[in-house]
Amino acid sequence: MVFWEGYLSDETMGTFAPIVLFWIYAGFYELLPPMDRYRLHTRKEGEEKNLVSLKCVIKGVLLQQFVQATVAQLIFFLTSKTDLSGPAPQPSIPTQILQFLTAMFIMDTWQYFIHRYMHSNKFLYKHIHSKHHSLIVPYAIGALYNHPLEGLLLDTVGGVLSFLISNMTARTAVYFFCFTVVKAMDDHCGLWVPWNPIHLIFGNNTAYHDVHHQLQGLKFNYSQPFFCVWDKILGTYMEYKLVKREEGGLEARPVKGWKEE
Repeated sequence: MVFWEGYLSDETMGTFAPIVLFWIYAGFYELLPPMDRYRLHTRKEGEEKNLVSLKCVIKGVLLQQFVQATVAQLIFFLTSKTDLSGPAPQPSIPTQILQFLTAMFIMDTWQYFIHRYMHSNKFLYKHIHSKHHSLIVPYAIGALYNHPLEGLLLDTVGGVLSFLISNMTARTAVYFFCFTVVKAMDDHCGLWVPWNPIHLIFGNNTAYHDVHHQLQGLKFNYSQPFFCVWDKILGTYMEYKLVKREEGGLEARPVKGWKEE
């Protein structure tokens, strides 16, 4: 039994809950106090280095979410097992956990190789992926700021594959895609706060991804959104250390000794 049962279908929740959660969580980050001592970049850096305005980022995110919602409704329609008797039977908790972990692995694998290829192919980087990197100083809303084609290929298709291959139900998908949204936003939030469990549990976190947005880390730390496994296996893992900046805040500084790819 879930709180939306009797009001909304699992398919409707799976489509729209991640979008609603995105904007609620985005609002949370926007309403936070300055928290300068936890910032990986100063606010001045964000104003000077980022090449697109917040208004432009919001428009890009809304477009991607429209495409995602459209595709999600289509996939749920084609795979729905809901009938007049009610929602589809749910598997056991251990099975759902296994499906969740499988979906995380599929998402990580798909996004690593597509993301890396977009960096190695000069045409794709220049005309498509560079749009995301126009946010040199990342922030939470920018997690979904991509070229429409990249948003479709990297995030939407990655989500569809994770859902289908893991064989999860629409109800499990609600939790999976909501968690994926929160994780992606945290990875781009630009804040390293000691009480954030996501930053502590996952090695692939906001500092790890911040290195990728730096010039010297551009061809490293491709893994997203959950683990660092593929980077470590394939030699694209760049270690870093968190150091305090003299002007306040923190810096994710790549360690010495890394080699050019």
